[in-house]
Formats: sequence, C-alpha cells, structure tokens
Amino acid sequence: MILQAVDYQQRVKIMAVKVSHKLRNSFEGALAGGGDPATSPLYVFGPFLKLIVVAGVAEITFGASIWLVILTIGIVSAMYRLVMSWVTDGSGGSGLNEEEFGGWAVKINAAITFVEYTLTFLVSMSAMVTFIADRVPLLNESILGIQYRAFVAIALSVLTGWLVNRGPKMAARAFGPATAGVLLLLWAMIGATIWKQGFQLPDLNLSAFSGEYLHFTIGGYVRILAVMTGIEVFANLVAAFDGDDQVRGKRAFNSLLIIMGTTAATMLIVGPAIKELSDPTNPHVSVFTQTMDALLPSPLPHLGTLVGIAVLMSASAASAQGLQNLSLGLKKRHYIPLTLGQQNNYDVADKPVWIEVGIASVCFLVIGTNEESYLPIYAAGVFILLSMTGWAVTKRLIRELRQRFSISKLLLVVGTILASILTTGATGVIFEERFSEGAWTYFLFVPVLYGVFTYSRNRLGTPSPAMDYLGQLDSTLLAGFGFGQMAPVLATGEGEISAETPQISWEPEPIEKSKWRGQKRNIEKVAILLDGSVYAAQALPMAKRICRSTGAGLTLLSGVKAYSHGPREQFEAELSSREGYLNALVNQMRSNAYDVDYAIRRGDIANVTQAFTKTNHIDLVITTTRGKSGQKHWMSGGMSSKLMAKLNIPVILVQGEQPAEIVDPFEKILVALDGSIVSECALPYASFLAQTFGSEITLISVPEVPEVENYRAAADVVEDLRREAEFKMQNFLDAVARSLRADGIKVNTLVRGSRSAHTIVETREEEGYDLLIVTSKGRSGFELTMIGSVAERIVEYSEGSVCIVPVLNGVDKS
Repeated sequence: MILQAVDYQQRVKIMAVKVSHKLRNSFEGALAGGGDPATSPLYVFGPFLKLIVVAGVAEITFGASIWLVILTIGIVSAMYRLVMSWVTDGSGGSGLNEEEFGGWAVKINAAITFVEYTLTFLVSMSAMVTFIADRVPLLNESILGIQYRAFVAIALSVLTGWLVNRGPKMAARAFGPATAGVLLLLWAMIGATIWKQGFQLPDLNLSAFSGEYLHFTIGGYVRILAVMTGIEVFANLVAAFDGDDQVRGKRAFNSLLIIMGTTAATMLIVGPAIKELSDPTNPHVSVFTQTMDALLPSPLPHLGTLVGIAVLMSASAASAQGLQNLSLGLKKRHYIPLTLGQQNNYDVADKPVWIEVGIASVCFLVIGTNEESYLPIYAAGVFILLSMTGWAVTKRLIRELRQRFSISKLLLVVGTILASILTTGATGVIFEERFSEGAWTYFLFVPVLYGVFTYSRNRLGTPSPAMDYLGQLDSTLLAGFGFGQMAPVLATGEGEISAETPQISWEPEPIEKSKWRGQKRNIEKVAILLDGSVYAAQALPMAKRICRSTGAGLTLLSGVKAYSHGPREQFEAELSSREGYLNALVNQMRSNAYDVDYAIRRGDIANVTQAFTKTNHIDLVITTTRGKSGQKHWMSGGMSSKLMAKLNIPVILVQGEQPAEIVDPFEKILVALDGSIVSECALPYASFLAQTFGSEITLISVPEVPEVENYRAAADVVEDLRREAEFKMQNFLDAVARSLRADGIKVNTLVRGSRSAHTIVETREEEGYDLLIVTSKGRSGFELTMIGSVAERIVEYSEGSVCIVPVLNGVDKS
C-alpha cells in the first residue's frame, strides 16, 4: 500500500512506544531502567579493595581511582545526554552506532550484547549467592571440590529461567520493583555513614598517578568502573516517556542522573567507610555486608541483605528477559536462526534463556560463584559498547561542527573524545590485565556470533522495513527493559502503551504479476515410495486416486541399502522380499486397469528417489511421513526432510491412517502463501488439482507482524502496522485469487494469525481441509537445524496430508 505524505520509517518512529500512565516522571523512569547500575555498588568494592589493600597502596590510590570513576560517570552521562537528544525512538546507542557506522556495527553490538546478558546473569547470580553465603557460611564449604553455593546458584538459575520463560507477568509478580528497594538501601547507607563517620570524601593524592602507584590506580579504576554497567539502558528509555522529543530526552536523562547520582554518592561517601570498616581479605563475608553490619542498627543489615538478594535476582532475571527480547528483535531482523527466536506457549523466546542457564550452570561448577571471576570480563564488554557509542557521538559532532562551527560544539567534541578515550583505554587495560582469565573469549564468541548473524541474514534475506525497524526496537528498547526493570508497569497493570498515529490514507499497492499465475502444470508420472511396511503403504490409496483421475502412470519405487558390514545373504533376502511385495502389488493394480510398474534400486531411498525422478521425468512423489518404525521421521533427519533437500518436484506427504479407497481426495485445498512472488510457485499445482477434482481453494496468508502479546497492551503500538500488513497481504491474495478464478476455480482468501506454522495448522484442522499446499526452500542438515523451516513445523504439527512444493534460493526448482 502507499502511505500518503508520510515517510514509512518516519511513521514508525512517530509510533514509538510510550508508557502513558506509569512513566510520568523521571523517578519512575529511574525505577524502570535503573536496576542494573543501581546494584553495582553491592559488589564492585570487593575486587577493587582486594587489589589495593593486599598491595599495601590503598591510602595512596583509593581516592584517585574513585575520583577517576566519578569523572568518567560525569563525562559519559553528558555523552548520553546527546544520544538521548538525537535518538528518541528507543534504539539508543545501538541505533546511533548503526546510523554512523552501518550494519557491521549492529552485528558487533548484538554479538557483544549476547555475551553481556550471559555475563550479567553470571555476575548478578554470583553476587546474590555471595550475599546469601554472608548469612549462611555453611554454603562456603565444599563437597567433591565444589562449594555448596554453586549448587544453590544452579538451582536459583533454573528457577529464574523457569519464571522468565513463563512470561513477563509471572516474572513481574515474582520479582517486583526491586530497584526502589536497593535505592532505599544505598541512601540508608549514605545517611548512616554521615551519621557515624561524618562527611568524608576520598582524598585525591597526586602521587597515585606516578611511579609504582599508577598501575594500581588504573587497575582499581577499571575494577570499580563496573558501576557504569547498565547506563546505556537510559538511552533506550527515551521512548518510554510521554511528550515531545525534547521533553522525553530530558526526563530520560534525569532518570539517569537519579541512578548514577545515587551510585556516585555511594562511591564518594560510603566508599571510604567500606575501606575503613571492612576486611577485603575475608573470604567468607563480602565487604558490603561487613560495612552494613558496622553502620546499620539491627535488624536493618539483615533486611539490607534480603533487599540485595532480591534486586540481584531481579537483575539476573532482567538479563534473561533482555536476552529473550534481543532474540526476538534479531529474529525479526533475520540476524539469528528462526528456531532461536521461536516463542513458546507464553509468547516468549525460551531457548536463549535455557542456553544462558546452561552456560551459567557449567561456569558455576567449573569456575565457581565468585563474582570477581566474571566482573572484569563483564566490564570489558560494557566498555566496548560504551566506546563504540562514544566514537559514534564524536563522529556525529565532528560532522555537525564542520557544518556549523561554534565554541560550545567544539567543547562537546573535546568532551566526547575524552569520554571515548577513557572508555577505550579502560577496555584496553581490562583486556591487557585479564586476557588469560577470560577476556580472550570475546575474540572467540564475537566473531562466531558475527558469522551466525551474517549467515542468517544472507540465508533468510532482508526483512521488510517494518519488521527490520521493529526488530531494532525489540533488541534495544525492550531488551533494555527486563521485567524486573519494567515491573512498575507490568506488575500493576496500570501502564498503557500507546502510539501517536498520524492520519494516513490507504491505497492499494499494484501487485506485480508473477510468472506462475496462469502457468499450467500436468501430472503424467507419479512415483510412490514403498519400503514393504504397512505405514508406507498408507500412501497407496492417495496415489491410486490421483492416477485414476489424471491418467498418470504410477511407479512403485523402493530402495534397499547394502551395508558393507552385513552379510550379502541378508541383502539378497531383503531384495527378494521387496521384489515379491512390489510384484504382487503391481499385478493386483494392473488387474484394476492401472498403468503401473515398479523399480528397486540399491541405496538410500532419498538418493534413489532423486536419481530416479530426474532420469524418468517424474512429476509428483507420494510418500508417508512414517517409515518401518512407525515413527514420524521428519524431525529426526529422516527420509522426508532429506527428500525436500534433494527433489525439484512436489512431494505429497500422507499422514494418518487412510481408508482402503479414497473417493473424493481433495474437496477442499488450503494453499499457504507468504506474500512473496516465489511462494506462488505452488499455484500451478494447486490449480491442476483443483480443476482435476473440482476442488475449492482457500488461499491463506499469515501477515508478518510483531509478536506483541508478551509486552502487555503493546498491541496499540503496532496496531496500525498490523492493519497495514493485513491490508497488504489481502491485496496480494486478492490478486492471486483473480488469476485462479479466471480458470473457473472457486477461491476463498483468508488473512489471519501471527505465527505462520501454528496458524496454518489450526486453520486446516478447524475447517477440515483435505490437502495443505506449502512451499519449502529445501534446507537440510546444519542449515535446517540453524535456520528452521515453516514447512518443517507444519509437517511436525499437522496430522493431514501436506503437499510441499520445493523452492531453492527463491527460484522454482521445477
């Protein structure tokens, strides 16, 4: 369709998400997006103090490292103020990177983010069991060389994954708005420190930047810089506010100031107290818990521990939720295999979460549950992303400075260059110090994930502009809002997500007429695959009815494997038995006036069929989805899937028990089209069968629209896009139907649903269609496993006969 007077992508941006009843002010925004950075003071002091206290340099370097962190927080926060003013659709730093650097930055960003979510899970879960072990020291004991706390971490990881995979409502009820609790805890610690210790800021000793101290100053700086983790979420938060771009950007920045201001105040005021009151060499109690016990009156320290546990578990859950949404976004943008982003009964992508839980469980058993083991690697990824955003901001500012010079803009350029150098330098130090301790994994996982994204995009093709843009929002805006962070909206049910939708006039879009409309196909030669079993023989009634109605010749085709390790007598016996079986069938069918013969070839039936159909110009293959074992063999990599990878002609897969004689095989035919011209290669076969049997055809299409059920009330955001997709698809089907009706075929059209395989199978079962016709790209092996196939899932879910017309790389193979 044509959207009058409104550019398509601009219209999508106008429809960006906004939470109109909950994120009314910056404090609510802080609660929605601040869970990750707000929890960082709970665990960053341990590794930092352990380094400088053990080295005996704490009195010199402590204050210098803290003030460097405060400087970095200030500069990076100012940098993100610019990002919030430029990118207001919710895509944040990722969107800016894509604008400035192109598609490669998207894949690098997504790869690191994939790794980061897993590391967030590891760090948060490790810190949480540390808090638990602070109060239950028995968990620090070991059995078979593994601490009990590792088993607790695994159990809680599985529980968290299970809750997350039951949808955001369940998770929000389970974890709640824990960010408010940790903010109260931090300010209670600030107040108690001032009350008991007085107002003391860290000393800035310039000697820390010289000689033997510099290494420890920088080392402490990069360890405590983990307080910056999660700051990028606030750039994604812009679209969650009401108002114009300027107001939304300002509110999001104020939310950042609330969280990062609290973090900075904790570093400056509570930090010196932690240094004075705790023993970082104590392996049994964390330095934060030691300080709580010293500063807070009973029972507040124990309540603080409970708050810490709750918010850290919420952070773990939020990382899993973020991974779900990232996967959905990348699936929409065709950057990952469709199977990874496939949604479960709760409309969430559960596979990435279980992968994350599995990786975490292995790490807890092998590496342990000390957050210090994961924190430097975690921080490295964060600062790679911050560095990319910093240089993207610098690039944009330099371009603007060239267009219009001003002193203020020049100062901004200098500031962003400084921020970029600080974050890039911190990244370099982390990699230099911790390369052998795990930082090297980025050089393994990022290229691998980059390759997967590239491979998937090349194989699946470029998505529509709507899906590409909405996938970008899923993988940034919604991935940034774990349910723990969005709990104020999800838990109460008060938040409504709406859209500012401009007035749009709709006109039919001219549909290109494909070469397949009106094209004629005949079925003159049919092959049925038989292996001597009663299950394979279930395809015979269908084959007989088609051949009798079309006058086609029928070949009973069978393949017999000869194994090098088996006795020759066994092969000869199998060959003789198969020949006797087929010969008897041929004689019986010839007596009923069928044009039939048989052929037996040595080898695997898929290879035999490929060679035979090509040599003998077969037009149609008929088989069942069950072989000798009686089990459905599509998903096990059996004959059905192998056939689709090898054949260039249609295959009818007969499923279920068939009557001895079929009178009217195809009264109603359902043809699935995805809106692409290449999917129309199924039309000539559908037309032939409909004219031969007097069938009624229904064309079904499932519009490619976002899966929004898991975002509660988010349907309003994409409703206009949904209507557009449905309108466009209906327009497409109407054009196809006209070409079929010209041949005297009764045709209906149906646009419905949002998940292709489920919708098509449900429609087939509800309306009782005799045959379902779909197209398949003929994927096999690794590609089938990684990319997935709608046709595969249809065969898996369906109980009726399915005709699959193969397509290879968008070209009709026949």
